[in-house]
Amino acid sequence: MPELPEVETVVRSVSRHVVGSRILHVELSSERVTRGGFQKTAESLTGARIRGVRRRGKQIFFDLDHGILYVHLGMTGKLLWNGARSKFTRALLHLEEGTLMYDDIRQFGRVEYFDSVPEFLDRAGPDALSIGFEEFYSRLKRRSGSIKTLLLNQTFISGVGNIYADEALFAARIHPRASARRISPKRARDLYDRTLEVLHAAIAHKGSSISDYVDTAGNRGNFQQLHCVYGREGQPCVRCGTLIRRIVLGQRGTHYCPRCQRP
Repeated sequence: MPELPEVETVVRSVSRHVVGSRILHVELSSERVTRGGFQKTAESLTGARIRGVRRRGKQIFFDLDHGILYVHLGMTGKLLWNGARSKFTRALLHLEEGTLMYDDIRQFGRVEYFDSVPEFLDRAGPDALSIGFEEFYSRLKRRSGSIKTLLLNQTFISGVGNIYADEALFAARIHPRASARRISPKRARDLYDRTLEVLHAAIAHKGSSISDYVDTAGNRGNFQQLHCVYGREGQPCVRCGTLIRRIVLGQRGTHYCPRCQRP
């Protein structure tokens, strides 16, 4: 699933094309992706002008002159500018300057119109790039369970997924099974700092293209070439040479160095 760096890359690449433009015509074809109904959604979007595009965690919000267009990329969603229509195209927004297309093979994503941000979308925790350390640590101490599982919980902080949780924990030398509430203030500060560093580095490299992810122009990211642990099971640690291990935590594959990240 695209995580914060990938979604941020998409937001930046799509903004330059659509901000200020008016939606002229809308085509929708998936009831799983557009759950609010095709006719109502199309009528609400047609004629609307896009005032801005923003991200919160893994969520994308197109701020319109009336209401919002909500997009979640799910597992395999793509927002493409002037792309070629395919059998996986689930939504087309024809704008004054071009066409914004939403493709989604597995249809786990969302393309929906709302008058305002609904409560269920507003339950996400603070964005991982905007939360301060004091709030991060305060929220950390109130939670139980493993730190890896907590980082994946979008009500704790939003935007971090499997890739960047593994990479941040490696950078901070914290074992993924470590108890969240038992992490010391010093180690928590290091985790906070390393998480920001990893996320910003991934954004600078336009995200990680593991499977389907591309930006709005169809270009792949290249941060996957800099992964230290994620997807590197059985390969030597970039720090110490110990072979990277893979375990399952919270039903998610988890990669770590058993020497650098001792329990």
